[in-house]
Amino acid sequence: METTATILHADLDAFYASVEQLLDPSLRGKAIAVGGGVVLAASYEAKSFGVSSGMSGRRARELCPQLIFVGGHFQDYQRVGDAAINVLNDFTPLVERISIDEAFADVAGCTHLFGSPPEIARSRVRAELGLPISIGVARTKHLAKIASQVAKPDGLVVVDPQTELDFLHDQPVELMWGVGPVTRERLAEIGVHTIGQLAKMPGWSLERIVGRAAGEKLTALAWNRDPRQIRTGHRAQSAGAQSALGKKPAEEQVFRPTLRHLADRVASRLRAKSRPGRTVTVRVRFADLHSVTRSVTLDEPISATATLAEIAEELVRTALSDHPDEKTLSLLAISVSHLEKHWKVQLELPLELEDEKRQPGTKKGMARWTADRAVDTIRDRFGWDAVGYGSVVLGPSRSVPDEFRELAEKEL
Repeated sequence: METTATILHADLDAFYASVEQLLDPSLRGKAIAVGGGVVLAASYEAKSFGVSSGMSGRRARELCPQLIFVGGHFQDYQRVGDAAINVLNDFTPLVERISIDEAFADVAGCTHLFGSPPEIARSRVRAELGLPISIGVARTKHLAKIASQVAKPDGLVVVDPQTELDFLHDQPVELMWGVGPVTRERLAEIGVHTIGQLAKMPGWSLERIVGRAAGEKLTALAWNRDPRQIRTGHRAQSAGAQSALGKKPAEEQVFRPTLRHLADRVASRLRAKSRPGRTVTVRVRFADLHSVTRSVTLDEPISATATLAEIAEELVRTALSDHPDEKTLSLLAISVSHLEKHWKVQLELPLELEDEKRQPGTKKGMARWTADRAVDTIRDRFGWDAVGYGSVVLGPSRSVPDEFRELAEKEL
């Protein structure tokens, strides 16, 4: 076992709201939220009233009447996020960026050159960018991320490997990767609130709550068994998009336009990088926050918007038919995995099969791909909103701007 803490996790605090306060000094110290119909991000001042990301604007105003809503400056988010992460690059080439506002770094060997990299990095981000940043340092990636959460806001926590389990086991289970609101509630029902309590659970007991694979993973992480290394230049192995619906009826006129929009976003990314995928997965979340997934693996990789949308619709219909008592949707998501790295269309003979239009190499399949590329070309020149598919353009308005979604998309 390694005896030194060399994995650093840096996380910019309340990033989008902090950038807005940086751009407009009059907002500093005030409760602000980025968004409108939906809260995209909230400042710490707003969070103290219970305002959180994903909350409806109406509910946020009820909790915090003095809340100030601001529009998003998406280009500034990207610029400032890049500048902050680049500070880490000055210390080590082993930097793995996992989102616009957070990254891992391996700082082994840097101390004798720079002193304390975490302290210096925090000072530079504060002095050069004027942003708060929390940093955790530990022996593993999982523990470093937990440490950075404990360090919030604007703090530094270094976990001593000699006492790491004492530190880890005192933390609440919701800080673990893989423990969301539903799992946290289920664990709380059996009296499990801390990571230490989870670590002592019998394997069969945890498996009943989260399943075998997730149970084994959580148990390993609860004992700080995390062999993952820093991966630089890592490319995403899947592309996905999701849309929160609030509470909408589980009906075709609701989920079909939403899935068309999500398919449009995902498929355009796949085509931009020439990386079609074979496995399509949908996630359906119901009103009680319970989620189900359905997936299918295809013989040929796809990147056509209409094809992806049709497959996603079929998967959602299957999920709904398997859960006939569920009448309300709160979220829909599409992802495509098993991406091809070097792909060329293989022409196929026309056999007049029912699903021929979904085969990339058929005449109908090629027609779909050609139409998509025409749309891509127009958007590249005139912007995303210059052209679109009728079912998407005429569908319900979206509360989360597409520019905001793009900030969360990983490089394919």
